[in-house]
Amino acid sequence: MTATAPRATTRRAATDAGPGDGESVGTGHAACHHGEILQGVFLDERGRRCQALVTLPMNGPGSTAHFTPRTGTPPDDVRVTPAGRTKARAAAVLALRECAARLSAAPCGGVLTLTGDIPVGLGMGSSTSDVIATVRAVADAWGVRLPPRTIAGLAVRAEGASDPLMLAPGPPLLFAQREGRTLEALGPALPPAAVLGCALGGGAPVDTLALPAPAYDARDLDTYEHLRRMLRRAVSDGDTALLGRVATASARLGQRRLTHAEFPALTRIADRVGAVGVQIAHSGNVAGVLFDPRTPGLNARLHRCARDLEREGITPTRVFTTHPSPNSPASHQPTPSEDSSRGRAHLGSHRPAGPDTSRRRTRLPAV
Repeated sequence: MTATAPRATTRRAATDAGPGDGESVGTGHAACHHGEILQGVFLDERGRRCQALVTLPMNGPGSTAHFTPRTGTPPDDVRVTPAGRTKARAAAVLALRECAARLSAAPCGGVLTLTGDIPVGLGMGSSTSDVIATVRAVADAWGVRLPPRTIAGLAVRAEGASDPLMLAPGPPLLFAQREGRTLEALGPALPPAAVLGCALGGGAPVDTLALPAPAYDARDLDTYEHLRRMLRRAVSDGDTALLGRVATASARLGQRRLTHAEFPALTRIADRVGAVGVQIAHSGNVAGVLFDPRTPGLNARLHRCARDLEREGITPTRVFTTHPSPNSPASHQPTPSEDSSRGRAHLGSHRPAGPDTSRRRTRLPAV
C-alpha cells in the first residue's frame, strides 16, 4: 500500500533527480483524532508485550504543511513557521534525507509553513498531524510517494511516538505508537456512534512528558487483551453498546495515570442520559460521551448531556459521528459565547491550546 501524495503547486519533470527550483512547493495534510477508544499493553504477533492504542477518528480539524526546497542548502537548514514546531522540523529533515536517498540525490534544506486548527495539548494528535503533514509536503515537493509504513517510521523518529494518522481514513487499528506499526486491523469500520466531545481540566493543555510512564503488570495484560477481544467483537457485530463498554473500561484504567477530577461526574452523566459509554484521551484532557445514533430522542439526549456537563464545569466542544454522512459536516464546533476564554497558546503559533469554554447553552446540531 502506498500513500498518494497531494499535487505540488509546481511539478518538476519526472526525470529530474531531486526537488524542483525555489518555485516548487509541496503540500501535505493530515487529520487529527479525538483521543483513544482503547490504550494499554498487548501481545504482538511474536507474543511480545507492546504498548498500543486504538484512536477515535474525527474528520474536520487538521494540519496543512507547505514545503519549499532550497537547493544547495544543508538538509538540516529548515526554517519553520510558526517557530517552535520542533517535531515538525525534525520530521522535515528526516523526510528530506529519505526522499533524497530514494532518488540518489543530494538532500537540501527548505522553508516549512504549518497551518491548522487542532487544539494543542488535549490529546488530539496535534503534533502527529503536524509531523505527518510535513512528511507528506516534503515528499510532494520531491515528487516521491512514501508508503504509510515509512511515514510512520519517520514520525516515530521525529517525536518518539505516533498515532496512526498516516493510515487514515481506514479501518480501526490496534497500533503500536512507539514502534509505528499495526498490531491488528480490527475490522472494516467502527460501530456507528454519535460523540459529544468535551474538555476536562478546564481545557488546559497537558504536558505529556510530565505524566508518569505507564507501568503494566501481568494482570493488566490479561485485562487489555480481554478488552481487545471485546472491541474486535464490537467491530465485527457493529455493536455500539459494546464499543462504549470497551471505551469506558479503558478510560477508567487510564485514570490511574491521568486522575481527572471530573471523571466520576462524566460517567454519572453518561449513565443518566442513556449514553453507551465515555472515552478519554490517554495523553490529554479531551473526552467524549458516546451514544448509539439509533437511540430514540438522540438530539434531546445530546442537549441534556451538554447542559449536565456544563453544570459540572465540563465544557462541551462538538458533536461528531464515527460514520459521518457525505452530505453533512463530519463535526460541528458549537458557537462560543462572548465571554469564552482560551487556554495558553502553543509556543510560537496562533493555534489554541484548548477549546472555547462557552458559559451558555451549547448549540448542538442534529446528527
